[in-house]
Amino acid sequence: MSRRQSLSLLKNLGRLTTGSQTQTRSVTYMPRPGDGKPRPVTLIPGDGVGPLVTNAVEQVMEAMHAPVYFEPFDVHGDMKSLPEGLLESIKKNKVCLKGGLKTPVGGGVSSLNVNLRKELDLFASLVNCFNLPGLESRHENVDIVVIRENTEGEYAGLEHEVVPGVVESLKVITKFCSERIAKYAFEYAYLNNRKKVTAVHKANIMKLADGLFLESCQEVAKKYPSIAYNEIIVDNCCMQLVARPEQFDVMVTPNLYGNLVANTAAGIAGGTGVMPGGNVGAEYAVFEQGASAGNVGKDTTEEQKNANPVALLLSSAMMLRHLQFPSFADRLETAVKRVIAEGKCRTEDLGGKSTTQEVVDAVISKLD
Repeated sequence: MSRRQSLSLLKNLGRLTTGSQTQTRSVTYMPRPGDGKPRPVTLIPGDGVGPLVTNAVEQVMEAMHAPVYFEPFDVHGDMKSLPEGLLESIKKNKVCLKGGLKTPVGGGVSSLNVNLRKELDLFASLVNCFNLPGLESRHENVDIVVIRENTEGEYAGLEHEVVPGVVESLKVITKFCSERIAKYAFEYAYLNNRKKVTAVHKANIMKLADGLFLESCQEVAKKYPSIAYNEIIVDNCCMQLVARPEQFDVMVTPNLYGNLVANTAAGIAGGTGVMPGGNVGAEYAVFEQGASAGNVGKDTTEEQKNANPVALLLSSAMMLRHLQFPSFADRLETAVKRVIAEGKCRTEDLGGKSTTQEVVDAVISKLD
């Protein structure tokens, strides 16, 4: 057989011919021995609508026989500390799925959301804000990934009253944490075929703190010449987001700016109820609703059981990929997108009248 004939044969090995139709074989994920073993996942239903949307995920996982099982913990945002056994469970399982935990405003109770990130060193928050086909939004071609430093900045919690009526709140920026989040952002861009990383800052005013963050991003950017890099001041960033969001790809930010930018981007792309996200560190990962993760919904939403489960369903698809179950992740994500595109079953926040359970049933019906 000639070389040309051999090449022609190789090109056609991946094709199946049935009658007049030619089908191409899909690429097969090749697991390591033992990868199919069911994995335990720590579950935090949380407050408000949290139990509703985490139960939605449990139902869908069971319907598609996903190789995961949940270890639930009763955690609420008004607790003074994380309950006994929770951290041990996450450290054992390496992965957690979480509903919203209400953060008290003011007072002396610290945020359990922040405590969890610090205890597990979940230094990177990732929120993916993108247009879902069939869901109307103000802008098209939005596909933004906001990567936010999760452990320092204004969230360091270093506050004290100097004298009565004067409070000092410290913003902490370190080279170590800034370089670490910059490396994660560029590595994410490289592994996901993203073309540009934008650093968000306020170094024109906070010249030392945000200046250090920028310097760290610039140093890391030099190691990734194939990825474009630019910088933008946070107030201009917010204006550009609502005017031309399609210009952004991956955005890397200090802690507080990332929270603002992610919520703005989510609102532009379709709403916080459909945007997935997670928090990841060197060893552990916690997946939750991407934007407004501390939002536990209105009392009426909880009573009427019409909370939107889409964000947490898509976050659980991210979790399945993290656990190296890509085919289950693809099935879940595809089913959710089919339901959105069809437009028949939507919760109130998306202009519909469906309950959480009706959305779950629709997603299950669309599973391949």
